[in-house]
Amino acid sequence: MVHFVGAGSGAADLITVRGAKLLEEADVVIYAGSLVNPELLSYAREDCEIHNSAEMTLEQVLAVVKDAEAAGKTTVRLHTGDSSIYGAVREQFDQLEALGIAYDVCPGVSSFCGAAAALKAEYTLPDVSQTVIITRAAGRTPVPERESIRSLAAHQATMVLFLSAALAEKLQGELLAGGYGPETPAAVVYKATWPDEKVYRCTVETLARTVADNGLTKTALLIVGGCLGKEYLRSKLYDPCFTTEYRKGAEP
Repeated sequence: MVHFVGAGSGAADLITVRGAKLLEEADVVIYAGSLVNPELLSYAREDCEIHNSAEMTLEQVLAVVKDAEAAGKTTVRLHTGDSSIYGAVREQFDQLEALGIAYDVCPGVSSFCGAAAALKAEYTLPDVSQTVIITRAAGRTPVPERESIRSLAAHQATMVLFLSAALAEKLQGELLAGGYGPETPAAVVYKATWPDEKVYRCTVETLARTVADNGLTKTALLIVGGCLGKEYLRSKLYDPCFTTEYRKGAEP
């Protein structure tokens, strides 16, 4: 059996209870060493076989899994954050299915949630944005043209950008060209929820300079949108005049 486990956003205690239990029971752990906090490996048994997938190809990962299966061992494939976002898991699922190897998925806390916590932000503020766009700038790995930053920026929604700090200057130009105003609030969260987490608030116009001045090239999320500003409407959910399934609203 192979368990795909989301490691959480960074802090070792932000893994789910289920994920920690699976780590404790694993015979083999293959972890994404480029981003997963190594403190999470302390959940594993001392005799657990550990592999760092940052130094491996897909074929090498599969070879370890096949050897473990042949020996009747349980494997945990430990991915950063939640494996559904930039986890490169679909190709692993398909290969395991072709091999007849059973697997399941344990969700994790994504770093975009960790960044919101660091910023004490709500991404979906009434009358500001009810949509969160999770994306990345095109670099060595391309992005479909229909999902260009410029076209997505036209929605003026909250945007969370992964894997884009090294491309901040080009990204800033695309955000502005797409329709975000220069004074639109923005932020850079470095290593959200890790012990050395850092938060930098800025605007779209100063985004690239903020990234450059602080030497941020990776392990940072860029957040853009009015949700980081001060203006919004009160939620209807807790408005005393608003009727819900659970209570009747008062007369205005």
